[in-house]
Amino acid sequence: MINPYPMNDEARALIEHFMMKPLPVEGTYYVNTYVSTATTAAGGPAGSAIIGLFADDPPSWSCFHRLPFDEIWHVYGGDPFRLVLLHPDGTSDDVIMGSDVAAGRRIQYTVPAGTWQAGHLIAGGRYALYGCTMAPGFTAAGFEAGTAEHLLPRYPARAADIERYAVRGDDHVMPPGTI
Repeated sequence: MINPYPMNDEARALIEHFMMKPLPVEGTYYVNTYVSTATTAAGGPAGSAIIGLFADDPPSWSCFHRLPFDEIWHVYGGDPFRLVLLHPDGTSDDVIMGSDVAAGRRIQYTVPAGTWQAGHLIAGGRYALYGCTMAPGFTAAGFEAGTAEHLLPRYPARAADIERYAVRGDDHVMPPGTI
C-alpha cells in the first residue's frame, strides 16, 4: 500500500485516527473538537477547542498570527515544540512545550490576546500532538495573519523567526467556518 501521507508512521496514524486536515493559512494539521453552541454578543462561539499536530515530514508549523482573545495551548504527546511570541510592547519570548516538566518544558501555556504567535517542532523531533482552547471561541474573522513586511520593522531582533514563520503569498485570510 502506498503511504497517503509522506510522514512518519506515528504522525500518519494520528492524522488518520483524528481525521485531521491541513489548517488553511497556518500550515499545521488539525481537527476541530469542540465549538460551543452558546454564543457571544458578537455572534461567535462562547468556546472552542482543536487538536493539532506538528510533523517533521512534511514540515508543518503554525505561522505567525494573532487572535483577539487568549489561546491556551496544551501538550498531549510526542516531541517538544517551541512557541515564538511577539508581544504588543515590542518584547518577545520563546516557550518550549513538552511533557518533560523537569527539563523546564511547559505542558500548558496561555498566549495572551493580541500577541503574535508561531509554533514549530524542535529540530530532531518527529511530531508533536497538542491542543488549543479559547473562550470566547475562535472565529475566522478574529484571525490576523502575520507577514514579514508587517512584523520585521517592529521586531528586528526576531528576523530569523519572522522570515521562517511569516505567512507567505496571498493566502492571509482564514476561511469562515474553519474552526
